[in-house]
Amino acid sequence: MIHPYSNETQTRWDRGDFKVQLVQPNNTRPMGYCDGSDADVSELQAMAEAEGTDEMRIERKRLKSGREIWTLHGDGAPEEFED
Repeated sequence: MIHPYSNETQTRWDRGDFKVQLVQPNNTRPMGYCDGSDADVSELQAMAEAEGTDEMRIERKRLKSGREIWTLHGDGAPEEFED
């Protein structure tokens, strides 16, 4: 289950109640938290599809504590242009 960011869920993350913190590139505030189950990945994919994103990629970073930070990338991200 995805738990959206709030002061309460931030406190629960700080206490170690969640295994995964969900973040988006270029956003300092977390999107939410989850346990990292297959059902959570499916829910994230469904959310991305509902927002019109065709492809979603999850970049996973394991912390020393054993918890993870997942950075969610979608095809709707701005493209980088070279001059």
